[in-house]
Amino acid sequence: MNEDKLEKLLWSIAIPGFGQLLNGKVIKGTILIILEFLINTNSNLNSLIMLSFNGKINEAIQVTDFQWLLFYPCVYVFAMCDAVKEAQGDNPPFFYLPFVVGAYLGTLGIFYSKTLTFFGILLGPVFLGIAFFVSGIMLGTFCKYLITSREKV
Repeated sequence: MNEDKLEKLLWSIAIPGFGQLLNGKVIKGTILIILEFLINTNSNLNSLIMLSFNGKINEAIQVTDFQWLLFYPCVYVFAMCDAVKEAQGDNPPFFYLPFVVGAYLGTLGIFYSKTLTFFGILLGPVFLGIAFFVSGIMLGTFCKYLITSREKV
């Protein structure tokens, strides 16, 4: 990944839509920033994060509006993927696959976060969503590797 793509990715991780603004896509960036704040506010994401990082998982689950939070991984990851795609430089084949699988599994992590435990520990929407998202990035990267290595043969 070149420096321009990395910069846009990192700004999109900070706030979805910032990468698009840096790419000159003002309308798309503005829409993503508005969606970020809309979903964040309506899902109570900041309270959820604060409670989760303080070990109050059950309280975090209680304040969460899951109908809104389930939109978050896809909007967040779309903003990252789009910022990388639009940045200067070529995109390798299937570069989007880790993003797509990460968004899908991150959403599933949130979906099951009220009940799924690991070794008897309830992780909640923040930590289970992140765990599933990272697993999706790794799985998507592995799938991309398998697909592109077959093309070279």
